[in-house]
Amino acid sequence: MPKLSIVKIGGKVIDDLQSLSEFLTGFSLITGPKILVHGGGASASRLAEQMGIPVQMVDGRRITDANMLKVVVMIYAGWVNKQIVAMLQARKTDALGLTGADQNIIRSIKRPAQPIDFGFVGDVKQVDADRLSKLLNEGTTPVVAPITHDGSGSLLNTNADTIATELAIALTKQYDVRLAFCFEKKGVLANVEDDNSVMPSISQSEYGKMKKQGQVHSGMIPKLDNAYRAINRGVATVKIMHHSDIHRWQPDVSAEKRNFGTSLNNE
Repeated sequence: MPKLSIVKIGGKVIDDLQSLSEFLTGFSLITGPKILVHGGGASASRLAEQMGIPVQMVDGRRITDANMLKVVVMIYAGWVNKQIVAMLQARKTDALGLTGADQNIIRSIKRPAQPIDFGFVGDVKQVDADRLSKLLNEGTTPVVAPITHDGSGSLLNTNADTIATELAIALTKQYDVRLAFCFEKKGVLANVEDDNSVMPSISQSEYGKMKKQGQVHSGMIPKLDNAYRAINRGVATVKIMHHSDIHRWQPDVSAEKRNFGTSLNNE
């Protein structure tokens, strides 16, 4: 099967034009078909605060009421998505900005109000892998914003790590998929106060112990939960890494050059 690279970019990188530019230059150099999924939470929170809309988070996930939904759609599907598309076009990467509602790419269901009412937040139920594959075969690079829809006219805020994971899983029937989560840290840190304490690899059993002991928290929990879900559902490799290492993450890179970031496995 052909190899497919799916990259999720998030964290502080989205708000730093220099870091984003550096990342997109590296991403544009990845050979073969590729998909970019992006976040933008910090920008959304900042705009919400400017508008007097409360920002509420639980375990790294945003509570999205009706007003916050308008904010995240404006930021994710508007400013951030189109800025990234324009920057990729400048790097000779033919990019197409999408939300889950566009061409019915990703359909979700609103998350139940119990035990926590997250508001207009969607859990992915269906991905149109054939539609995405058609775009990839045409040489198009989809740039996917973390907004989905329920099929009944409602938009839903959806975790970008989750979207990247569900796209990766859905496309395993047609591609040898590898998935990367990129942000401003060098990988999963053994000590959150030490940016150089990168764990080169983590097994699923090790993660379970770390989670139970409180060694991982906040936004890293959904990231790692999604990583192991991807691995358990057939995604070939998953890596969590610094955005500046993206140029080293090529489909056929030699083993000695893979020594960066954190690799996940299902042992």
